[in-house]
Amino acid sequence: MSVAFHAVEAAAALLAGHAHQTPVLTSQTVDAQTGASVFFKCENFQRMGAFKFRGAYHALARLPDEARQRGVVAYSSGNHAQAVALAGRMLGIAATIVMPDDAPRVKLEATRAYGARIVTYDRNTQEREALAAELAARERLTTIPPFDHPDVIAGQGTAALELLRATGPLDYLLVPCGGGGLLSGSAIAASGYTPGIKVIGVEPAAGDDVTRSFRSGTLQSVENPQTIADGARTTSAGKYTFPLIQAYVHDMLTVTDEELLRSMFFLMERMKFVPEPTGVLGAAALLSGKLDVRGKRVGVIISGGNVDLFALAPYLARGRETYAA
Repeated sequence: MSVAFHAVEAAAALLAGHAHQTPVLTSQTVDAQTGASVFFKCENFQRMGAFKFRGAYHALARLPDEARQRGVVAYSSGNHAQAVALAGRMLGIAATIVMPDDAPRVKLEATRAYGARIVTYDRNTQEREALAAELAARERLTTIPPFDHPDVIAGQGTAALELLRATGPLDYLLVPCGGGGLLSGSAIAASGYTPGIKVIGVEPAAGDDVTRSFRSGTLQSVENPQTIADGARTTSAGKYTFPLIQAYVHDMLTVTDEELLRSMFFLMERMKFVPEPTGVLGAAALLSGKLDVRGKRVGVIISGGNVDLFALAPYLARGRETYAA
């Protein structure tokens, strides 16, 4: 396998003092509702507001000096963009970010504020990977992909490792899934730290490519899935993440946008923190009863909190309606 448990441990040592050790929160209401002991790993409190900082900083910090001097290019709908921009600023590495022109405004503005050069594209007519490859070749930049890179995967896995070090052994770990970087890294960390734990990946129902890949055993894809979970609008898992998911993940689940909205509203109202839609994929699976966890100890990774509150406002009304129902 391309990434092993010792790589996640090494990433945790490298990130110490640079990444935040994010809080683990509990809720008596959630425990009573699910019949389980539930622990939320809140990466919405991470630097730049999402777990992506872990993988980006780890990958950039491991670049040789020559590559650092030339700079890097990344492509992302938002969180990886901000993570690479911030990590680049901290490490003195120039960052160019390829972002869709319809990316959430809050993510575009934050990426620019971290000092990155932004190159936008139309996701309906252009391929971000091709545009990034063109920039990398022309300007001799190192490409830092959002999930399909061993150093990125190892860095993302440190979130689960921190959670388990804080809570002790867990029976289940629910993890949001887009391209599978956080899921594969978390599964490696969990299986290495707590053998026997069941790691469950959760996708939006409209973008269920990894779920279909997991069930069929062959890589599946989806084109431009329409879901409010913008961080999970990836087309497919990668050449690194998919084999790792096959090897380490126990099962995959999906949730609808309505279930995401209901869960977001619940967490904001009851637990007093603001997650983004993608960030609550695992929580939505738990709170919607997709998994019987009665009597179990359950970890849930909240992957991020970079949400455009003005854009979200109309959806929150729907979330309250479904929650009240």
